[in-house]
Amino acid sequence: MRGLQIAGRAVSTRGSLPILGNVLLRTESGRLKLTATNLEVGINVWVPAKVDDDGAITVPAKLFTDFVTSLPPGPAEMSLNVRTKTVHLRSGPYEANFKGMDAEEFPIIAVGPDKPTTRLAKSTLRRMIGEVAFVATTDDSRPVLTGVLTTFEGDKITMAAADPYRLSVRIAQLLAKVDTKLEVIIPARSLQEVQRIIEDTEDPVDIFITPNGSQVIFHTEEADLVSRVIEGQFPNYRQVIPTGKAATRIIAQREDLLQATRLASLFARDSANMLRFAVDPTAQPPLVISANAAEVGDNTAKVDATVDGQNTTIAFNSRFIADALGSLGAPEIILELGGPLAPGVLKIVGDDTYLHVVMPLRIPA
Repeated sequence: MRGLQIAGRAVSTRGSLPILGNVLLRTESGRLKLTATNLEVGINVWVPAKVDDDGAITVPAKLFTDFVTSLPPGPAEMSLNVRTKTVHLRSGPYEANFKGMDAEEFPIIAVGPDKPTTRLAKSTLRRMIGEVAFVATTDDSRPVLTGVLTTFEGDKITMAAADPYRLSVRIAQLLAKVDTKLEVIIPARSLQEVQRIIEDTEDPVDIFITPNGSQVIFHTEEADLVSRVIEGQFPNYRQVIPTGKAATRIIAQREDLLQATRLASLFARDSANMLRFAVDPTAQPPLVISANAAEVGDNTAKVDATVDGQNTTIAFNSRFIADALGSLGAPEIILELGGPLAPGVLKIVGDDTYLHVVMPLRIPA
């Protein structure tokens, strides 16, 4: 059941090729291998099994998964009638027959080279994806921005995602160095599927980039995820990161800031999602977050913080701030401001491997 639920994330919901709505069942090295693909992402899952005879077939993924998920816990026996292409499944008092299609008709899923390109701890990869991938745009008019620029260099991995209003960058340590610098743009949707199927442990994930650079494979003992790579030139995101000393620097508890942002955003919904951050280092508390919707009402939240620098008032999109704060697990964050129309930069106290840049909104006169 768990194997089908993981593989099912890659089943195609579009009816262009009927076989893409199927899951491939294949015996392999004494285990049952489940495979699904939508031609953008492919997932292999290996399930422990006792194999009497080798075989392969594809069956309708939704029907097969719904049936298996509805069965009570316990063993299941499967047999294949090659002539009729029918899978017979029996579990306790329940039996079913599933009409299948030839395994040979199923698209070939890329297999990684003998040696992985590099390795990364599962927990590190999950955290990176959670902090970066949500920024990628869902607008297909600029395909490169639907992906995450992933750079492998030496013993470091850098993930960067951007849309026209924000940027998120995270650097982490690889478990195995790469000989030469590699850059690929991985679809954000593919990375979010990787995040869903790997556990939050220190076990390694092997990462393969195919020799022609067109696909990337994330491999664990239990599952593979194979994704196409987006072709194109990712924008030079470093140009939008403010340099030099910030005019105003705020240090606050992430939870306090997130709570204030979420409450104010309830009112901001009716005013173009605008949140105002009023900063006065001499006031107590020095940070006030507010939202005002003329037809609905207004809200004010006072946030304890440590502030260095100048007084300023700046406005941000409430969703962008809430998304960024919600993606982090750090207790304390830094918000650096350069003025009412300069980008805001979100950082983590004591951690220089992460930053998030968000563009401000213009406050009406």
